[in-house]
Amino acid sequence: MPGSILGTRVRRVEDPELLTGMGTYVANLVVDGLAAAMFVRSPYAHARIRAIDVSEAEKLPGVVAVLTAEQLGVPAFHGFIVLNKDCARPPLAAGKVRFAGEAVALVVAEDPVAASDAVEAVVVDYEPLPAVIDPEAALEPGAPLQFEELGTNLAAGARDQAGAGVLAGASHVVRLRLVNQRLAVVPMEGNAIAAVPGEDGHGHDLTIYVSTQMPHGLHQRICELLGLEPHSVRVVAPHVGGGFGGKAGLAAEHAAVVAAALRLGRPLRWVETRSENLQAMPHGRGQIGWIELGFDAEHRITGMRVRALGDAGAYAGFGGALALGPTRLMSQGVYDIPAISYEAAAVLTNTTPMGAFRGAGRPEAAELLERAMDLAADELGVDPAELRRRNLLAPEAFPLTTRTGAVYDSGDYGRALEAALRLARYDELRAEQAARRQRGERIALGIGMSVYVEITGFAGSEFGAVEVHGDGTASIRVGTSSHGQGHATSFAMIVADRLGIPLESVRFVQSDTAEVPRGGGTGGSRSLQQGGSAVLGASLAVLERAKQLAAAELEASVEDIVVTDDGRLGVAGVPATAIGWGRLAEIAEGEGEALAAAVDFEQTDATFPFGAHVSVVEGDLDTGLVRPLRHVAVDDCGRILNPLLVTGQQHGGIAQGIAQALWERVVHDGEGNPLTTNLAEYAMPSAAELPFFETANTETPSPRNPLGAKGIGESGTIGSTPAVHNAVVDALSHLGVRHIEMPCTPERVVEAIRAAGSGTLPPLWRDPPPALAELPLRDAADDETAGAEI
Repeated sequence: MPGSILGTRVRRVEDPELLTGMGTYVANLVVDGLAAAMFVRSPYAHARIRAIDVSEAEKLPGVVAVLTAEQLGVPAFHGFIVLNKDCARPPLAAGKVRFAGEAVALVVAEDPVAASDAVEAVVVDYEPLPAVIDPEAALEPGAPLQFEELGTNLAAGARDQAGAGVLAGASHVVRLRLVNQRLAVVPMEGNAIAAVPGEDGHGHDLTIYVSTQMPHGLHQRICELLGLEPHSVRVVAPHVGGGFGGKAGLAAEHAAVVAAALRLGRPLRWVETRSENLQAMPHGRGQIGWIELGFDAEHRITGMRVRALGDAGAYAGFGGALALGPTRLMSQGVYDIPAISYEAAAVLTNTTPMGAFRGAGRPEAAELLERAMDLAADELGVDPAELRRRNLLAPEAFPLTTRTGAVYDSGDYGRALEAALRLARYDELRAEQAARRQRGERIALGIGMSVYVEITGFAGSEFGAVEVHGDGTASIRVGTSSHGQGHATSFAMIVADRLGIPLESVRFVQSDTAEVPRGGGTGGSRSLQQGGSAVLGASLAVLERAKQLAAAELEASVEDIVVTDDGRLGVAGVPATAIGWGRLAEIAEGEGEALAAAVDFEQTDATFPFGAHVSVVEGDLDTGLVRPLRHVAVDDCGRILNPLLVTGQQHGGIAQGIAQALWERVVHDGEGNPLTTNLAEYAMPSAAELPFFETANTETPSPRNPLGAKGIGESGTIGSTPAVHNAVVDALSHLGVRHIEMPCTPERVVEAIRAAGSGTLPPLWRDPPPALAELPLRDAADDETAGAEI
């Protein structure tokens, strides 16, 4: 075929169904006899359960059952990644609650109204216990313990031997303590599940419809937990209204609903309310970092020491492990750093368990390092762009293994930085900033930047299959699970490009364990590089078989068969005799097999997208209000198959990254009560608060998959947060402000301006907890696997 559809802007084929209201979500499934499930949740962050009285609730009209942990009889488990095996969580709290919002009992009723009434009628006798909310406080002697039998709130941790030695010989050391605050994931659709017991006519005794990123992983985990035969259970993820990492694994509520449905022998559905979502869906970020960067007289980095605490929340949520895995793995970032020492701990607190949120450990690493680079530029009297230029890894250094064991595939960080500065018109911005300051204007201009690299895909495999049918159409089956990324479009483009079958004639099948035999789901920006590569492999296998069939039919050599301009197969230069795909499928069927192929693509190592962002903000020096004015992003995700999809992912990621810098934060009071339980209190921005995004791309293909692709889903988030944060501080730097904790709210901005004016700015550094110095030494073998499980 002349030309290629790959690399062109193709509109999403999946959108019409969604835009016309034809999408099917868990909440609008129609199932005969479907009952409503709702949870009784703890108002305490830490308390013993003395008794649960369900008698009045059971008497209410429409109530089918009220179940507690004892009645449900499901053991405690780990829903995704195990941080500490001794901190498993039961589906319903057993004996003790460990965070406000934890499920204590499950109500089943004929409809949601009856279930809601019954929830209010359940009486739980609690014995309140002291709670610990702050991870630093959780490591102090005498802190309330979440699991008394452990004797500590330390869930896991490790340190490097080098310690402060990596800073020896530095002529200047920059020190900063920085908080990556806890964030809520806030997908448009919260958690939702419907469990339907009973034979479905296809050999399944249980069908589960669930809003998840990883249907096959959930299938495996629920079968293991409840002792079910895998072949008898079908898991389907219908349309999913966003995930962002919050829908990975088997949630406690999932397990409770499925177990209750099997116990009662009738279908049940639970759909999370927004308040439940903000309290119970695993939160993201939640790290405290201490970074020390050493520089020589030429302003080149000589060494870096990082110490970090990951808040694991209750039950050792796997998000606490991110400080030990991806954050450490990516701590070197884009710079040539000769020596690194890293120590980190994951800590239990009486808060919502921590999980993944767009970027999962990589945004935390970039924010810490890029904020420190701007602080270093200020202390060294160097332009922040020049300091970065002086320390970037050179393109000819790739592939390379970093000090923390990441094996970078390809990169040209300087090209991305220069492109971003050029698009932003950096020198003009600095001139305008100087002019405003000269005039004494009260609306200050701030310019911030970041250069980042992240890890995507990881080593692993993915399933993809392609089949051509007798009507000339094709179908794709793939083990990834799209929930807004555009897989139906991008994978169909691969088939169309290789086979010449029009996009509209390609059917896309995913997220159904009865239709797709295996799959890793979607997370870590893995889908195109692994799922897409599997589809490519299957397409090529189908094409090879089709060429053989066409050659036999046309009495020609296989090497002479090509795909014609109109999407048929024929002898090169003789289009009149070409055979259509439908006829070829019929020929294959006549020979006893479908015109189909299935491939498990194996990627041996991760890919490493990168980029540079420039943020321009205005800060009102009287009110503290920060307004993002411009945001320039140059992101490199390897070879681009569909620029329209890439731009969409950039936009979404940038919006969430800006939100962390300026607005979003989960807040608890001193007793662990959540104070941000609705969208009036949790400051998630709308489009009205955001500027127009100026996005561009460089393309540095990865050698680790045949598409040359790297991930893009999380890049915008990783690059934008430090750029905006740096811009806010830059806007106030002429007043003496050197750092503001995120989110940079008007209150914090005004407080920083006043403190700078009175000479009472808080110190940039305070020592980390002594417990970090007592962590076990890291095994050298850990370098090879750091972060691979996350």
